[in-house]
Amino acid sequence: MVDLDAAIGYVVAHGDAVDRARLAWLRTGQFPPADVLEKAEIGQSPDGGWPALWGADVASVDATCFRLSELDDLGAIDRPAARRALAWLGRSQLPDGMWEEDASLAGIAPPWAQPGDDEAKLYLTTNAAYWMVVGGPNNGDDQHATRVARAAEAFRASLRPDGSWPSFLVAGWLGCAVLYHLGWFYESAQIQVALADRVPQMTPADTASLFAALRRIGMSPDDWLLTAARKRLNETQRSDGGWESDDGAQFNVHTTLTAIRALR
Repeated sequence: MVDLDAAIGYVVAHGDAVDRARLAWLRTGQFPPADVLEKAEIGQSPDGGWPALWGADVASVDATCFRLSELDDLGAIDRPAARRALAWLGRSQLPDGMWEEDASLAGIAPPWAQPGDDEAKLYLTTNAAYWMVVGGPNNGDDQHATRVARAAEAFRASLRPDGSWPSFLVAGWLGCAVLYHLGWFYESAQIQVALADRVPQMTPADTASLFAALRRIGMSPDDWLLTAARKRLNETQRSDGGWESDDGAQFNVHTTLTAIRALR
């Protein structure tokens, strides 16, 4: 079985103040101190998004979604910074219901966020729609449900007959979560079958992210896909209690926190 106490100990030993505050919120609902929240929210662009690089002027869909995931772990999804970010995501949706990074980011965007790339566009669409679902509508936003539905339909239209999707692996579970939330259970179940085939070979980071995303929108931890993901996390937990990131050792704490979020 997964050793949650060891995972908690890993974050305490290796995390910074924001990481430990995320842990406290996930474990006990303890709200972070003001200085930690200010650190987590720093660098927000005037338009409401966060740029991909410190001090840059153009907000990034991918970077904004990453910040929202951190703020959600701090119990701060309803604070003004997160509400501005969600409003920016809503305004940034394209007429076809999808999202894409600004063309000016082509030189610095990673492969999964490259402007002009169809796979990246589909991933960014599922990511933005997922966080709009988690965050919920802002006061006075009567277009929120329409935006989420348009994004979900764009993703649904991309699905192949076998339930697979023409994009990165992460787009599968984020899109699955959005469809599940909206009650499109047949399409969601097709994606779950495709994901279950991949779980035994998934990296710890992907497994934790899949598990946490589907739990966040209300899927039962006893669901067969999440049962398989829990088994995979058990197999990949390291002897020091942590899980390995796909992006280097400096992100191992983040991956471990994602696993804790999924398993709590």
